[in-house]
Amino acid sequence: MKKLDIYLVGCGGQGILTIAELITRAAEAKGVNANFFPTKGMAQRGGFVKAELRLGPETVGPDIHAGGADLVIAMELSESLKALRYLKKGGDFVVYGYNWLPTDVMLGKADYPQVEDVKAAAAKIGAHTVYLDPGELPEGAADNIYLLAAAVKQSCLGELFSAEDIENAIVKRWPKGADRNQASFAAGLAAQGK
Repeated sequence: MKKLDIYLVGCGGQGILTIAELITRAAEAKGVNANFFPTKGMAQRGGFVKAELRLGPETVGPDIHAGGADLVIAMELSESLKALRYLKKGGDFVVYGYNWLPTDVMLGKADYPQVEDVKAAAAKIGAHTVYLDPGELPEGAADNIYLLAAAVKQSCLGELFSAEDIENAIVKRWPKGADRNQASFAAGLAAQGK
């Protein structure tokens, strides 16, 4: 079975840890060894959040070193740029281009990276980049579930898990909210990364 190291980043409240939890649940259901290490920033909302997942038969510990991730999943544009150093050359880079502007940016004291900056930095390491525009998120869809589905469809995550594996984990996690989450997942499977 393939070993897969996944580095996930975003801001508090976006659902990064939920994505990691769902992947971990899918791994457990398939009998795949999984190590999950979450890190939260100081703020519950808006603070830096990351998760490291190591999946596979020879997995030991969750720590992913720089240049060691097969896949980086990012839910915030600025954080995606910071996370690139963890991606292997030629790895998969799935980015949801949400902008969570810090105070300095809002006050005009600092610049915020543009989509082109992120794509250019990813191209330098030969990353396979899948960019999802938040403006294309269907109304009422959960953006983290949408992003997870796109990652299953368009990255190496799909080599280890089928869409059905992840969808089963979602339904087991939220049996009462299954309809909305399944619709969000279906929309992510249909999304065309740029």
